[in-house]
Amino acid sequence: MLRRLFLTLSLTLVAGVAQAGPLDVQPNDRVLGRTDAPVTVVEYASFTCSHCADWHMNTLPAFKARFIDTGQVKLVFRDLPTPPAQVAATAAAVARCATPERFFDVTRALMSGQAAALAAGDAGPWFQSAVAVSGRTEAEISACVSDPATLATLRAGGQVASELGVQSTPSFFVNGQAVSDRTLDGLSAAITPLID
Repeated sequence: MLRRLFLTLSLTLVAGVAQAGPLDVQPNDRVLGRTDAPVTVVEYASFTCSHCADWHMNTLPAFKARFIDTGQVKLVFRDLPTPPAQVAATAAAVARCATPERFFDVTRALMSGQAAALAAGDAGPWFQSAVAVSGRTEAEISACVSDPATLATLRAGGQVASELGVQSTPSFFVNGQAVSDRTLDGLSAAITPLID
């Protein structure tokens, strides 16, 4: 079922009027950390971006321990599908359709399985691994993925990214300021002055 949806789902990111800036946490955003954390880090990422997978698998655990688990930072994840865009958009829809508290579990499953799925050329098992940790049934995920509201949410995120001039993934904003160094040290340098 997900395979059929994958084949029919297409996402066209179009320019438009942005509804939110990088600090405006919206109801549809997926947030890791306390809502009242003093620093907001917004990440634009794609589930088909190898640099995003590397960041999530190798940098996020230390970033989370240092800043999120201590209540200093909240991380806002926003989708910006990259080529192959149809695969990335479907993965983003599957993640978005998970129960909100399971979003980052699905993100981890997708990021950790990304290289193998893209190398195999078959995203079906990759999507199934995400559904397995989503907190929803396959039927619920399939219905949500095919819902026009899901596509509209993803398009809106692309519009915001376009308005902000985001051109690559992963891209990070710390309290509204773009940070080009996505390493733990680079992000720490931007965050530390805001929490001292």
